[in-house]
Amino acid sequence: MTSVEGVGVHGGKRCRVTLHRVDGPVRFRRNGQDIPATVDAVVDTHRATTLGGAGERVSVVEHLLAALAVHGYWAGVLAEATAPELPILDGSAREWFALAGELPAPPPVPAPLRPSAGLTVRRDAASARLVPGARELCCAIAFDHPAIGVQRWCGGPERFPELIEARTFGLLSEAESLAAQGLAAGASLENAIVFSEKGPLVPLRAPDEPVRHKALDAIGDLFLLGRPLDARVSFWRGSHKLHLAFMRELLESCTEVGSTP
Repeated sequence: MTSVEGVGVHGGKRCRVTLHRVDGPVRFRRNGQDIPATVDAVVDTHRATTLGGAGERVSVVEHLLAALAVHGYWAGVLAEATAPELPILDGSAREWFALAGELPAPPPVPAPLRPSAGLTVRRDAASARLVPGARELCCAIAFDHPAIGVQRWCGGPERFPELIEARTFGLLSEAESLAAQGLAAGASLENAIVFSEKGPLVPLRAPDEPVRHKALDAIGDLFLLGRPLDARVSFWRGSHKLHLAFMRELLESCTEVGSTP
């Protein structure tokens, strides 16, 4: 059993999360109710991935799930949270990764999902594409900001650990809009990269840190498939909304064509 505590980036409330090494699938616990870390449990994707079940919700789960995926914990973990939003910590998955590293060894990795056919999903100006083959993730972003612009990151599982320290980011010009939506109440320069018109207000950990964080989010969301995905997956202007649409269509298409597990 190991714990961490911090503030939620959107609600601004403090939350303590305790990880337990248990039998069974990865799941979250809120007020005594378990919420599975599965695609079917996703209830919202606006600015974060939110899971729900049995009248309870837990949001901003993607960074913890990414840390578990990189560590190889595809089962055997219960995350007990004291609030409906996990703490943002430093905006990356670094503390989650360290926390998961304190758990006993993970159970065997389940057989990967190996789609036998390609898949393309489009949502407005964003798209996701899958090509059967060796596991690889490619993410590309395009922002109308001189300090961000177009960035691309691509790599296999051996490179996933380099994404762990990439922090969430946002534009200073969006601050008022987010506040009007009741979001980013807990955001600060200690847990997010904020870009003003002149550039980032804090030093970057890597020149392409924004796209690295988008790739980190993708790994966390893809964890909801319940097992590794053996395929080349590319996201153009990815988001939690796009990731969810992609996973739902993937699972439906795999059932239709009988892809090998």
